Amino acid sequence: MTAEPAHHWPVPPQDGYTVDDLLTLPDLPPHTELIDGSLVFVSPQREFHTTVMFLLERDLRAMAPAEFRVRRKMVVLIDKHNAPEPDISVLRAGAVCSPEATYYQARDVLLAVEVISPSSESRDRDTKPHKYALAGIPHFWLVEMSAFDRRPIVHVFELDAKTRTYAPTGVYQDTLKLTSPFDIDIDLAEFDRL
Repeated sequence: MTAEPAHHWPVPPQDGYTVDDLLTLPDLPPHTELIDGSLVFVSPQREFHTTVMFLLERDLRAMAPAEFRVRRKMVVLIDKHNAPEPDISVLRAGAVCSPEATYYQARDVLLAVEVISPSSESRDRDTKPHKYALAGIPHFWLVEMSAFDRRPIVHVFELDAKTRTYAPTGVYQDTLKLTSPFDIDIDLAEFDRL
């Protein structure tokens, strides 16, 4: 006797899934991403991940000038086979045109933030930053947990327009104070109080 599978997953197309597939396939798990034509399902998040996202999203919203919007876990269309979902995005306000929107174009994103999770570490450190840079997203932050005190460490990168790669501009642990893409002053030590 053979057990019946609990769910029948669609068979991938020979050339991989496309953005159209991601946006129209029924019953995909929440926060499914499209990376190189493959559907990537997100594992449940840990407390660190959720708390860091809350802290950064809240403070970025409070500090962002009127011409920007801050969004959490929204798809960013890069090309036909790539539609990742940054943990946090800062985008041009004009890109927010409908409450029914399910994605944004990469050209409208100024900052993509990824908080490392054990299940997605390689994608967060390598795959996604590479794709964000090639798409021309000017700023990228990578957030990881300090092994010493379990607080967030934010690695800040800016796009080198000639090479379409990110160059590191700083590492921040207690306070994240920047002037680009706008004036930012976030107390990362507040993590302990959330």
